[in-house]
Amino acid sequence: MERYDQDLAFILRYENVAWYENGKVRILDRRIYPTEIKFVECSTYKEVAKAISDMVTQSAGPYTAAGMGMALAGYEAREKSEKEQIDFLKTASYEISHARPTTANRMTQITEGCLKAMMEALKNGKETSEAAFEETIKSLNRRYSIMEKVGENLAKLFPKGGRILTQCFGETIIGMMLRAARKYNNDVKIYCAETRPYLQGARLTSSCCYDMGFDTTVITDNMVAYAMETKKIDLFTSAADTIARDGHIANKIGTYQIAILAKYFKIPYYVTGIPDKDKHTKDDIVIEERDPKQVLSYRDIPNTLNGVKAIYPSFDITPPHLISGVVTDKGVYVPYTLNDYFTDEVERFY
Repeated sequence: MERYDQDLAFILRYENVAWYENGKVRILDRRIYPTEIKFVECSTYKEVAKAISDMVTQSAGPYTAAGMGMALAGYEAREKSEKEQIDFLKTASYEISHARPTTANRMTQITEGCLKAMMEALKNGKETSEAAFEETIKSLNRRYSIMEKVGENLAKLFPKGGRILTQCFGETIIGMMLRAARKYNNDVKIYCAETRPYLQGARLTSSCCYDMGFDTTVITDNMVAYAMETKKIDLFTSAADTIARDGHIANKIGTYQIAILAKYFKIPYYVTGIPDKDKHTKDDIVIEERDPKQVLSYRDIPNTLNGVKAIYPSFDITPPHLISGVVTDKGVYVPYTLNDYFTDEVERFY
């Protein structure tokens, strides 16, 4: 089986993201990694959808979990009639893909791709679970290979030995940009904003960078201006959960304020990813509001007195005037020219 995750950090290898086998899906619990290496085991596709909603896996991890969840749905429906299987799998596709609203458009591409392969398997008397699993591996290979191009385009922008600031956990792009930096013999130093309230930057990005052999420093979210001024950050980069055609991007909450600071300190900010064809303006972006309890406590330990309120928007929207460029597999685009990305044929990503 061909795979594109070679030489990447532990949490970027396929089976350590989400994996279907023998009627179960196991998902690395990124809520507690690297304190513990523990997998959440799902016996139904609904449990996979809940794991995605509960942020057992984050960043691009849900895309892998969604595909593996469809394989599990196929296993669950194996003894039903053909019509019942089709209805069951269509319902599973919708429920898994809409587990988190902001990325439902991308998740749907994953589950619908699996569904199409499963319908073909049904027609040919083959196992639908196996068809969904194989389609998910193909999707992973597509995403990793395309993001490798993005990573190389981004790494070319890194100053020699530069200090690179990240936000949240950009999943594949983190591994690919570092693999490219190593290829170019560029020992960049990585600064990771911790990314409250789940600390994905501190727990996931820093682990990935350190695992791949790079000098890695974590800063709290309220140290960004200090680090930019005194530690001489050269470049700020983040992935994006949504990239609208008008140049607005949605990424983990806190990205917007870092972009403002980068503009103030004259530090370039490069967003990585593939523009969303169906998102024309920022008005097409849905911001997910999560349970405020996740702000009031961490790992079930309360941080506040009872009665204190909180808000938890998962993402914020950064406007194009704060973005130096959007780095894609086709090159670097000025955010106001993202429509040009679709002028030529676009390679399937999800």
